[in-house]
Amino acid sequence: MNREKLLYAIEKYDPWDEEKAFPAKFKTLLTHANAYQRSHLPGHITGSAWIIDETKSYVLLTHHAKLNKWLQPGGHSDGEENILSVALREAREETGLTDFGIISAGVFDLDIHPIPAHRDFPQHWHYDVRFAFQADKAQPLVVTNESHALSWIPLRSLAQKTEGNTSILRMARKTELLP
Repeated sequence: MNREKLLYAIEKYDPWDEEKAFPAKFKTLLTHANAYQRSHLPGHITGSAWIIDETKSYVLLTHHAKLNKWLQPGGHSDGEENILSVALREAREETGLTDFGIISAGVFDLDIHPIPAHRDFPQHWHYDVRFAFQADKAQPLVVTNESHALSWIPLRSLAQKTEGNTSILRMARKTELLP
């Protein structure tokens, strides 16, 4: 999914109410040559993996070290325009999982959220493209220096665990509609 294919996927994507403003903002960002570089400010493209188990009852979240929040695995594209590959790479790097099923190669969710300033890098925006994957909960997990913990969280417990993170709760609601 290169830039052209991402633009097409965003054009065809049917956003939920709280996502309605995002596609136009993504399209504007993608007119910038460096949109996939983390140095591009005030924001840049990132890719994330919404990883559910085979029962669609659990999601794998990471307790992010820098942000101190429970989030889905994901991160910077660092110039890679195949954002599906970015989401897969980040999922493998941040969880240690090696065996994934791609539920759909299309966009599962879009989000634009602020990232606080860290060290000498200013606050900026992540334009996050999210994909849905499936994995076996029996696979071993590997906690890296990017997180404090990894956990398969029951979808029914997400509101409490994520302190009501609206984008995560939106993805949980979308999970119920997956084939």
